[in-house]
Amino acid sequence: MENIKVVIWGFGAMGRGMADMLLSKKGVEIKGVCDLHPDLVGKSIFNALESVQNNHPEVIVTSNIDELLDKNNCDIVLLATDSYTKKAFSKMKMILEKGINVISTAEEMAYPKAQDPKLADELNKIAKENSVTVLGTGINPGFIMDLLVVALTGAMTDVTHIEANRVNSLSPFGPAVMEEQGVGITVDEFNAGIEDGSLAGHVGFSESVMMIADAIGIKLDKFEQQMAPIVTSVDRKSKYGEALKGNVAGVKMTGQGFVNGEVFIDMRHPQQIEPELEGTHTGDYINIKGIPEIHMAITPEIDGGIGTIAVCVNMIPHVLNARPGLKTMIDLPVPRAIMGDMRGLLEE
Repeated sequence: MENIKVVIWGFGAMGRGMADMLLSKKGVEIKGVCDLHPDLVGKSIFNALESVQNNHPEVIVTSNIDELLDKNNCDIVLLATDSYTKKAFSKMKMILEKGINVISTAEEMAYPKAQDPKLADELNKIAKENSVTVLGTGINPGFIMDLLVVALTGAMTDVTHIEANRVNSLSPFGPAVMEEQGVGITVDEFNAGIEDGSLAGHVGFSESVMMIADAIGIKLDKFEQQMAPIVTSVDRKSKYGEALKGNVAGVKMTGQGFVNGEVFIDMRHPQQIEPELEGTHTGDYINIKGIPEIHMAITPEIDGGIGTIAVCVNMIPHVLNARPGLKTMIDLPVPRAIMGDMRGLLEE
């Protein structure tokens, strides 16, 4: 059986991490990488990764995705370029119409009907017409504050309230995430960004809330979310972000899904670069009231960068096995580490 053939579109922090992981796996091969950055185009991915090539064929970064979208030479594209379904839509459409499967890291793609049901329906239609599958996933949304919550409710006979709290570090993420979170800007600029809608903060609360609600069969009255700046009292610097004393180091996000006028799903998500510099310890916490009550704590947090990379790569065989269409994480088998040959998970 041939290796699973993968193309990576977007060679930033997440794209490079996925390439590194793929190079360590059996039964899978990177057939191409597309990125627009002038420092990358025309260069070997092994130079960019500072990685030993070993027996893997050479891969040169190209700016022309059309060169790579050949279904005879590509089984799946890992798309790591956008956070929003609307921005990623044209790229996904292009991939799907070439008869190639796609996994997107776009946060809204974790549950796209939450924000844009028409686009979700269109993606589903395009994928089915071309007999391929599209999935959006990552660590959050896609796993910690939604899929893991849903899995825990599987051991309960009744659920009356859900609280998911992720205290995490933004340090592993790239420039796009830093911009979305307002890392490094002043408080006045942060407030102006909220006012004019240019500051995104965490993208994915509505997706996580709706995924949970649909999975356990509850009808939400409404969804609300809030965001506030996390102001640093010391200078902080990560690989891709910097916040000077008095400026914004991250965002405190909160969100709620209401049932019968009461909060049924409660989301809390403070995230910032280098949180340890001011004594903040990361962690993932899920508390579910019902029968029986469930309380889960993971400390420190599941690393956001590694987690996103791993979930995307580990879902490759499940996407290839899936029936055509738009899928979410509650539609497919649970993710798991693949320590053997990835082709061993493919169905005949």
